[in-house]
Amino acid sequence: MQLPSSCPTHPTRYTTVVDPKPFSGQLALVTGGSRGIGRAIAQKLGTMGAEVIVNYVRREADAQLAVAELTELGVTASALQGNMGDLDDIHELFAKVKDTHGGLDILVNSAARGLERPRGAMASLPQHLRTTFETNVLGPWFAAKEAAPLMEARGGGAIVNLTSLGAQRYTPNYAAVGVTKGALDTLTMYLAVELAGKHIRVNGVCPSWVEDTSGVRAMDGGFGEKLRQSIPAGRHVSPADVANLVAYLCTTEAEMIIGQTIVLDGGVSLIGMFDVP
Repeated sequence: MQLPSSCPTHPTRYTTVVDPKPFSGQLALVTGGSRGIGRAIAQKLGTMGAEVIVNYVRREADAQLAVAELTELGVTASALQGNMGDLDDIHELFAKVKDTHGGLDILVNSAARGLERPRGAMASLPQHLRTTFETNVLGPWFAAKEAAPLMEARGGGAIVNLTSLGAQRYTPNYAAVGVTKGALDTLTMYLAVELAGKHIRVNGVCPSWVEDTSGVRAMDGGFGEKLRQSIPAGRHVSPADVANLVAYLCTTEAEMIIGQTIVLDGGVSLIGMFDVP
């Protein structure tokens, strides 16, 4: 008699063993990794076996705290300063990675700016738009260019860009970020096609409102609650939610996901985020 696949007398016949540390022996660089979403991503990749480099711009104490937290978790980690809106800083950052490690396996472009001066499109100022574009678009662009040869040296790798639902849906006082993140969505597609042949996978993660981040603090106090009430999942996205998806996209299980920007929003974009005044 042929036994069904679920028969308890053959418990291992169809069992898939999941490696709890799929990134063992790999090096991950998380830009903007000292706080918020970036820190959650650094912790997730680290607990899955990666050695982690935490990039920061000014707040060295935050970066060292993030490294200390990773170390307590048994993760090999270090911090590297570098302004992702400065091309010279980006080149120097990756030169240090090459000198110390010889290669790179994972790059997460999490560093962003623009919410320090939240404004609508008509009220946005030229210099603020330029600096936002430099960090949110040129930063990931040139980071990918610098990372590519380091990943080729390891036989391939994964790049994940953090975008925003504000690039696809109007969000009050969010123009500079929304427009630049829209450009990052497009950049993700172009990089994905050009790097796929080198076994470097490029994808984007597009979260909506993420709790306990600068995006929350920049918005009006009633905005978040109004939005939460319309989310089918019943809650806002957390930094851990974002980190889980980023980590998955870096695994071999996701090797055929290429050039996609995946929305992570609890379903809110399916029904409309909010009424535009």
